[in-house]
Amino acid sequence: MPTTEEQHNGTAQAGMPQNVEWSSYGEHNVAFLKDCFQQCEDMIFYNFELQGGKKATLCYLDGLTDTAMLDEHIIEPLKQRYPDQTDSANVLVEDILRTVTAVKVMPIYSMETAIEAILSGLAILIPHRAAAGFTIDAIKFDKRGVSEPTAESVIRGPRDGFVETLQTNVALLRRRIRTQQLKMESLKRGALTHTEIRYAYIEGIADPDLVEEVRRRLQRISLQSVLDSGYVEACLEDKPAYLFPQIVTTERPDVAASHLLEGRIVIIVDGSPVVLIAPGLWASFMQSPEDYYHRHYFGTVIRWLRYLCFIISLLGPSLYVAIITYHQEMIPTELILTMARARSQIPFPALVEALLMEIMFEAIREAGARLPQQVGSAVSIVGALVIGQAAISAGLVSAPMVMVVSITGVSSFLVPHYNMGIAVRMLRFPIMLFSGFLGLFGLIMAVILLATHLLKLKSFGVPYLSGIAPMRKNELKDILLRVPVWSEDTQIERMSSAGINEGVDRSKS
Repeated sequence: MPTTEEQHNGTAQAGMPQNVEWSSYGEHNVAFLKDCFQQCEDMIFYNFELQGGKKATLCYLDGLTDTAMLDEHIIEPLKQRYPDQTDSANVLVEDILRTVTAVKVMPIYSMETAIEAILSGLAILIPHRAAAGFTIDAIKFDKRGVSEPTAESVIRGPRDGFVETLQTNVALLRRRIRTQQLKMESLKRGALTHTEIRYAYIEGIADPDLVEEVRRRLQRISLQSVLDSGYVEACLEDKPAYLFPQIVTTERPDVAASHLLEGRIVIIVDGSPVVLIAPGLWASFMQSPEDYYHRHYFGTVIRWLRYLCFIISLLGPSLYVAIITYHQEMIPTELILTMARARSQIPFPALVEALLMEIMFEAIREAGARLPQQVGSAVSIVGALVIGQAAISAGLVSAPMVMVVSITGVSSFLVPHYNMGIAVRMLRFPIMLFSGFLGLFGLIMAVILLATHLLKLKSFGVPYLSGIAPMRKNELKDILLRVPVWSEDTQIERMSSAGINEGVDRSKS
């Protein structure tokens, strides 16, 4: 049988330890950690003596640990107030726990746990004659403060947003939902990153089958690295290859809290300010948090305007191409004469003209988003004006086409969720091809195919168009209308009407 020291050395050479027990000789544990963290200049090993001459070592990663806290609550108490056990050379676990003044000090009994704790930012106390080591929660590192999300700004409403620190994000949710029914469970994924993922739900409101399905899909994730919530999102969606997003993303705690109250699951990934909300239904992507902060009739009007602009941004250029190419009789005589004069010098058919303008508009949009904020907006506005006017003057595109593409671009900005906006922008091109080759018949066929796709799509077993297809009158008042708060049902009834409590279709997962 190999000795404990031989077991330590062999595992250190092999790489990550697997269930290596703690050695009662602290020198062996320190030597093992030094072997594991070779060529890691930020790994600190601090040796000091306890009162009575007994030795100990503190191990931590520089930059992730509060050294002042370690000095005040760990080192000084052990040097000055540790019991002087002159009759025993061994350090007792109970004595350590009674002496140190840090809040979170836990004994550990394996090297695997010690390495995982160090990589998470905890400090490890290794007495040289003890049956256990100790983890010390002294995590301290630079982090971004809570601020308003730039991508989801509102005129009226809370100004705080999620950050890259998981503990801060959890606290933002706890501040809004102050009930013991708000449950949170954690797991770690990523063979190299060991990223912590925490999912939250309200017990008694969230469907237990949905919670179990989310838990099962999270446990199924097998990736080398998880650096952002986007990695997790791709592994959780029912159909990740489809264009339409099936999980809601947000940086706003108030949005996440409202979805929790409706029975959904919020998934928080450490290191990402964007949280995931499951299931993601079409109606959720068409709602803005500001709908609920203004008067209800104003929210209803804006919601209807948003639906209209969604249709325009999806079908506007395609409808223009179909009519101007195949169905000129639908246009009034005065208008068709004006459009004919505008297109008399254009060498391209309407389809090519529309594709050129749409591609250029998307290029300008992406350039404005990627450039620094100080010049991004100026480039997008000036670029659109200059290129549009130059294209008309050069006879490459007609003025009506520029107007149609501009209206379509402005309408696309009214889609509140960026992921849904991307899907609309990408679908616009194949629908234009259908219209350019088959006219209104092609446009209608494309719309039927799109509707069939949406009717078949599900998110965590819940129909994507839930509330509309299948239709539920109770839910329509939060899709077509924004009813007053005092006339809404209880959260449990609203969640039940949304179809989330009807069970998860595991066969489609």
